[in-house]
Amino acid sequence: MADLTDQDEVTLKLLNTLRDDADATQRTIAGELGIALGLTNAYLKRCIKKGLIKVGQAPANRLKYYLTPQGFMEKSRLTAEFLTQSFNLFRYAREETARLYQHCNDQGWERIVLIGASDFSEIAIFGVQDASLDVAVFDRKNSGMTSFCGAPVIFELKNAATDFDAAIICDYTDAPAAYEDALKIFPPERVLVPSILDVIDENEDEDKRAPSTKSEAASL
Repeated sequence: MADLTDQDEVTLKLLNTLRDDADATQRTIAGELGIALGLTNAYLKRCIKKGLIKVGQAPANRLKYYLTPQGFMEKSRLTAEFLTQSFNLFRYAREETARLYQHCNDQGWERIVLIGASDFSEIAIFGVQDASLDVAVFDRKNSGMTSFCGAPVIFELKNAATDFDAAIICDYTDAPAAYEDALKIFPPERVLVPSILDVIDENEDEDKRAPSTKSEAASL
């Protein structure tokens, strides 16, 4: 994938901002993006025209901006491009896997399956030594590997619920599909998603999708 253009990077920041706070005003959004208010308005109009954002009415005659399913897909695509830039991936994956591993430790989970054999999971494996966890990798592409960066590889998830305590999504090129794979085996609270990746829960009301408890990478 090619590096993000300046326009794509601003669009990704905009989608991240609205995913976190649908109530954000244009002035707040401009501050988050570090661009002028008029340019922020232009980006919002462009995203609305492309079907990435929809507009709703809020109290006090204010507007609310929601990401559409198409907006989530575009955010995932831009995120994947962002993460293919090696420095961004290494910095982000190292910090995020440490956070997720700490959560596993706090929950008493010891056996973790990484969904997807990727650069992200490679960095996750290197960082597992500090967390005292056992990890394996689910190879969604079924490439025939028996190990990945020293971690065992499994080829199906049907027994994962008994063999593992939780799953971490590491396939950043197709996170929604990886998430759906994991949900077939694990309850939602045991499927951990890196904060920069967005997945859509089909059972979630669309109007409630914009606010998020996830903290996006502020340095995007």
